[in-house]
Amino acid sequence: MSWTHVCVSTVCRRLASGFISPRIFTNSQPYYPSRILCRQMGSDTKAISVKLNGSGLIRSHGLIGGKWTEAYDGKTLEVLNPATGEVITTVPFMAGRETNDAIASAQEAFASWSKLTATERSKRLRKWYDLLISHKEELGQIVTLEQGKPVKEAIGEVTYAANFIEFYAEEAKRVYGDIIPTTSVDRRFFILKQPIGVVGLITPWNFPIAMITRKVAPALACGCTVVIKPSELTPLTALAAAELSIQAGIPPGVVNVVLGDAPAIGEALLASTQVKTISFTGSTAVGKKLMAGAAATVKKVSLELGGNAPCIVFDDADIEVAVKGTLAAKFRNTGQTCICANRVLVQEGIYDKFADAFSNAVKSLKVGNGFEEGVVLGPLINDAAVQKVETLVQDAVSKGAKILAGGNRHSLGMTFYEPTVIADVKCEMRISSEEVFGPVAPLLKFKTEEEAIHIANDTTAGLASYIFTRSVQRSWRVAEALEYGIVGVNEGLVSTEVTPHGGMKQSGLGREGSKYGMEEYLEIKYVCLGNLI
Repeated sequence: MSWTHVCVSTVCRRLASGFISPRIFTNSQPYYPSRILCRQMGSDTKAISVKLNGSGLIRSHGLIGGKWTEAYDGKTLEVLNPATGEVITTVPFMAGRETNDAIASAQEAFASWSKLTATERSKRLRKWYDLLISHKEELGQIVTLEQGKPVKEAIGEVTYAANFIEFYAEEAKRVYGDIIPTTSVDRRFFILKQPIGVVGLITPWNFPIAMITRKVAPALACGCTVVIKPSELTPLTALAAAELSIQAGIPPGVVNVVLGDAPAIGEALLASTQVKTISFTGSTAVGKKLMAGAAATVKKVSLELGGNAPCIVFDDADIEVAVKGTLAAKFRNTGQTCICANRVLVQEGIYDKFADAFSNAVKSLKVGNGFEEGVVLGPLINDAAVQKVETLVQDAVSKGAKILAGGNRHSLGMTFYEPTVIADVKCEMRISSEEVFGPVAPLLKFKTEEEAIHIANDTTAGLASYIFTRSVQRSWRVAEALEYGIVGVNEGLVSTEVTPHGGMKQSGLGREGSKYGMEEYLEIKYVCLGNLI
């Protein structure tokens, strides 16, 4: 393996989804804020890149009004493969002017798209679903190329993403209003549900296609039009999905994609009176900024923010089921999800037995480039993510925690980190209160059900939680007591398009997925029809 220098920006602009890591070019002159050493991992990745370039799905421009568009000032940014550090391609580094034009395009398209019948919109969405499924292997490879997750898992994400489009293609025909019983014989009361208008969608890098379709599909089904701001780290998946939306016959301007300067793009979306709602998935800190910014124009906001998910394993749990479920809840996408188990609470009667079985299972997880056979854990998204994981692990160890598995950067180098289990974790350690977003499972011991509930709820987050127990009575008691929007009982993989996804407390507002996801993009209008007699 050879080593080469690849530039990575150290700018931390956290409006949309995390870290801006690319090299930014201004009028073809590169800007080098810092350099890191990156290891090449063979020629397979390059071969896949060449093949994908020939598929027509690798797009390197933004999409405004149905036209593939460069940044107006010529700036571009590099998209890097996190597993190798190699540059995949460059895309436009857009800002406020491009965003304003995308908003204007979406507003113009709204006039006609919102007037189509629900059946007509449904047919276009169904065609988009069919195209995503027929191209799921190529799309999965794009996800792995720019995000790093194993290609099998990435293809699974594409199918999951497509399912949202299929589901909302059907829900488009089920936007029902109401007739309210009258209070006067000469009046009738009608309730209409109408599309809210232009929607700004800001999506993260960890699920670069699923987080887009989970927002775009219900918005389009309702009759809204969208301006999408994907993560700077994973723009290619968004652009490929947008290309397929064009092929599906979704009209120009209905779907727009702007890339680049997260703060400038976010400010343009917030300032526009034509944008009626903002839907964001990302950090709680950024979500609060968006809420504050939306106040000026009284926009609706839908927020899926950070988590601190407890995974509670009771004495009466099936150990095999608990280990399997906790592995799934913790290590999916290398621990880089908002609903990952962030704290594993184990009752004292089975603590040692569970810790031993779980650690052995974690040690068997294969780490590597997502294109390699048998790999189940890819790289973290960038070096800043690894540094955060290292800091939290070091803090825990310095305060008495014990490493049972892993605990270091992986021998592969780059942004690979060993799957890690830490025992004897206490609530006062940072890893108990801060979202790890990496492959580290902290084990905390508890005595009673009441203590477990108290520890689990002692956080400002309230997105997802997990319980493992054989007792039906305990399942109900604890599920009702947990202050979380999602509770998995004896199951670590809970996400699906037919159920609502969202959190309580500072984990966000609103719900995505299921029939409830439609409500985020609809206005309720009351019509009073009077003087009928």
